[in-house]
Amino acid sequence: MKNCLVAQSGGPTVAINASLAGVIQGAIDSKQFDKIYGSLNGVQGLLNGRLMDLSQKFEDTPMFIELLKKSPSMYLGSCRYQLPDYSEDDAPYAYIFNKFEQYDIDAFFYIGGNDSMDTVDKLSTYAKAIDRDIKIIGIPKTIDNDLCITDHTPGYGSAAKYVASTLLEIGHDTSIYPINSVTIVEIMGRDAGWLTGASVLARNKYNFAPHLIYLPEVAFDEKQFIKDVRTAMDRYNNVVIAVSEGIKDAKGQYISATSAVEDTFGHSQLSGTGKCLEYIIKQNIQVKVRSVEINILQRCAAHMSSITDIGEAFRLGRHAVEVALQGKTAVMVTAIRKSNSPYSVDMGDTDVKNVAGLVKHVPREWINDVGNDVTQEFIDYVYPLILGEPVVKYQRGIPDYLDISHLFPNKIGE
Repeated sequence: MKNCLVAQSGGPTVAINASLAGVIQGAIDSKQFDKIYGSLNGVQGLLNGRLMDLSQKFEDTPMFIELLKKSPSMYLGSCRYQLPDYSEDDAPYAYIFNKFEQYDIDAFFYIGGNDSMDTVDKLSTYAKAIDRDIKIIGIPKTIDNDLCITDHTPGYGSAAKYVASTLLEIGHDTSIYPINSVTIVEIMGRDAGWLTGASVLARNKYNFAPHLIYLPEVAFDEKQFIKDVRTAMDRYNNVVIAVSEGIKDAKGQYISATSAVEDTFGHSQLSGTGKCLEYIIKQNIQVKVRSVEINILQRCAAHMSSITDIGEAFRLGRHAVEVALQGKTAVMVTAIRKSNSPYSVDMGDTDVKNVAGLVKHVPREWINDVGNDVTQEFIDYVYPLILGEPVVKYQRGIPDYLDISHLFPNKIGE
């Protein structure tokens, strides 16, 4: 029998380890692989020769799969490494495929977001060019929920649950004083507003926060924003605003972009959108105002995860193994929604070229005409994804997750 290899890449989520668990369980149950290897820190693990035997870990650690499913972040670590065009520099490709041959790898599973699907696409293209029969499969993850074709991405449901819960708690926090105030909550989302839109789920029969929601899909207009805030203050003492970090003006410019700072994939590093809006309000409205940046907090909050999210992430991992055993390659596995009520999805797959380098935006019709709120269609879409609470093991009063000291450069005590 041959072996398989799995790696993780991009930003962490609550559910990405559940997809890893699905790959491991699927490979073991298939009885078609002798060993299951994990590459530490994505494709860089292959380039640096850092592989671990996950088959042995499964055998040596009781309840390994269950613990893995409920542990956040990335058990195998991550990277932000962009492969060059192989026609210009094939050295890293040659090295990676030599490692595949050395470890007798028949299938490679890469769990990640948009940039990771770019890696799947490039490796698949190179494999075809050199006539290597290795199945290369992408498994989606991202809290941003911006991958095309798939209905939603693992990690989004849990992050949406965290955002909605946090906005509800901020609503409670701001309501206790009988004075006027504005609280701006900046939420991750560079080019798509899925995560910010999920803040709408904080609303209930007594809480109307967030009172205003701004997504990147609609051009930000400063004059309209000031008008929106004034109107909201006429109705509510304490106004809470949810805003995506990536809102842009009518010219398509991020209002908070630092153009001189970009990541390895050329994405502008965004910071300070909340502060920008705070300054606008201070200059135009005499009211107490503050901004809060949720930033990375929702990415690893396994204590507030969605069991729907965890379960689907695991299913997608298992499905990726099935797809590889069918002989498919250069594809990303997908979740296709069949129904909202009762909620159900089917597992599928799509050519990775339909995903890599593309962004799925919130449909404009799911945002109100003025551009400061989302519609019932958005609520119906996101609500099923946050449901259910897995049982998280606690020790000394805090969550007890899997040990990840194998990722540390120098282990404590050595």
